[in-house]
Amino acid sequence: MTAENLELLLAHADSHQPVAPQGLPAEAAARAPPPESPEAREETHLWDDGEDPNSLPAQRWGLVVPEGPEGERLLALVAPLRLLRQEQQEENPVRVYRVKPELASSPQRLEHCSRWVRTVLDDESVPVADRPRYLLFLGDFDQVPFELQQCAASSAYVGRLAFRREQDYEAYVDKVLLWERKPSVEERARGLFFTVHDGTAATSTGYRALVEPGFTQARQAQEMGRFPLKDLLELGAPGEPGVDALLEEAARPHPSLLFTMSHGLGSPRAGWRNTDEQLALQGAMCLGEGQHLQATDLASRPFLPGGIWFFFACFGAGTPSRSAFQHWLRQLQAGGQFSGRLDAITASLPREGERPFVAALPQAVLANPSGPLAVFGHVDLAWTYGFQDRDNRRGKVSRFVEPLQQLARGRRAGVGLGWLLRGYQQANQELTTLYDVEEEARGAGRPSQVDALQRAHLWMLRHDLGGYVLLGDPAVKLPLAPRSP
Repeated sequence: MTAENLELLLAHADSHQPVAPQGLPAEAAARAPPPESPEAREETHLWDDGEDPNSLPAQRWGLVVPEGPEGERLLALVAPLRLLRQEQQEENPVRVYRVKPELASSPQRLEHCSRWVRTVLDDESVPVADRPRYLLFLGDFDQVPFELQQCAASSAYVGRLAFRREQDYEAYVDKVLLWERKPSVEERARGLFFTVHDGTAATSTGYRALVEPGFTQARQAQEMGRFPLKDLLELGAPGEPGVDALLEEAARPHPSLLFTMSHGLGSPRAGWRNTDEQLALQGAMCLGEGQHLQATDLASRPFLPGGIWFFFACFGAGTPSRSAFQHWLRQLQAGGQFSGRLDAITASLPREGERPFVAALPQAVLANPSGPLAVFGHVDLAWTYGFQDRDNRRGKVSRFVEPLQQLARGRRAGVGLGWLLRGYQQANQELTTLYDVEEEARGAGRPSQVDALQRAHLWMLRHDLGGYVLLGDPAVKLPLAPRSP
């Protein structure tokens, strides 16, 4: 089987044509140096430290808010949810962490975020048993930076709520409380897979290498009793957009898991006309042929009520202040492995004086009383690196299917994201090993055997997986009735 190229799931908002139709050569990424020893591949990202990860009394729940009046305003808006979680963790107080506003604008933001997690979240003056594993961030990326959410996810189950209207916070909290107090009578969720078949290399690769084998893997797991679903449907056939079928099935009043694969809308070729247009449309689901699914389409109609949506697309969850890929793409371009235009890829990023932001589409469905309880999506560019394994032609489909299985089994949403982020931690471990090998060679006066271009591909994988986030409360789970023995 010929290896698929590594593709980018981003399309221009005006033409709906791919921003980077050439992709990156899979063969180049497949020759990355292996770790020095088997120990380097051992799993280091342990989520369950001997306690039930679903147990709030054991794992605890906390909030991260901007410091000052804005943070207090946001705390007031989610007060009913805070009271519920405190009751569920046996009245142990909900810890609130306040983030100084200058952290979001600091040029050393990445370094400061890592230090904040180490010194504040892991404060030695707080007993380990009282440190919350579930953390809900409140506010947009310019209030509590995206990078802090990334850093915290290395040791916590993290989610975020960011809306532009106060009533949307209240609507989301009301929805969560309603489903928790009156769950569905159904014992099993429905599973839905949907791909936009627009004829581009990226969605074709995504379908052949992830969605099609992922659906098959899910079907096999369902037949073996490992994936407890009532129904499992693949919507739309290759060559057909199938959005009408998606909207019809997603409207059913039955908690469902939805996985979608599409391009996300990026900047038009001439640029966004204004910031309001960018905030409204960037990251929307590109359907091809000039059509897209945007926030206003799903703000009030029933769409995945009580369910959870995995939205695979560029900028599907939001847009950062800077792209983690830019300097590595420049290195790959210098090495002759990327022929696309960097300016076209980075045109969707905020310009000087503009802010990073959570995408409007997930905001709309989360605020919709008949919408999902959580959305998994990507901040920054979404590539096909995450499921195209460099050392295994079968790829890493389970990275995306296993989180869905965990959710179907009744795990909380944050636990589902944790399964996906294991690949991110593995990439970190491999990169650390390569840098150690390089420094050892330098210290011994030997030339380094580490290929810089292959390391750049590994960084691309690391950033691709690290860009996935959870929007919504990480403690929510599918509101299903207890299954009969």
